[in-house]
Amino acid sequence: MSTGSEGQPCHSDDTSNTCKPTGEWNLQYVKGDLFSCPADESLAHCISEDCRMGAGIAVVFKKTFGGVEDLKAQKKLTGECAVLKRSQRYVYYLITKEKYNHKPTCDSLRMSLLAMKAHCWEKGVTRISMPRIGCGLDRLSWEDVEVMIKEIFHDTNICITVYTL
Repeated sequence: MSTGSEGQPCHSDDTSNTCKPTGEWNLQYVKGDLFSCPADESLAHCISEDCRMGAGIAVVFKKTFGGVEDLKAQKKLTGECAVLKRSQRYVYYLITKEKYNHKPTCDSLRMSLLAMKAHCWEKGVTRISMPRIGCGLDRLSWEDVEVMIKEIFHDTNICITVYTL
């Protein structure tokens, strides 16, 4: 098991969470373009407090959905989640670090995911598509992030689809 940047384990050793039938918690994987997901499916990815979005998939989110000034106006801090409503979907911006050139911690990602989960419950969101969040330029371990997602969402009816190219 790898550790977060503060030396703490990113997850517990309990990996017994498994996907349940449709209509309940589910984690599935798709090879393909994240932006080809159904138009009514919410999207999620990680950004910094400064909302710079100048590298990686964040650039595509910025070009596709705009709203940088709206995101900044929400004044979300590390560990929180900014949200844009676009047509039939919500777009979640998980704030996992202070500056664009910093790296997130497992704790900051966990808090952001919990904030997203709360918003999903409040708004009735049941489907989210995302890349392997925190694991590209941010360099967290997908093994750790996957377990974290399972721990956080296992008690919901939210289906999460993870896209890889």
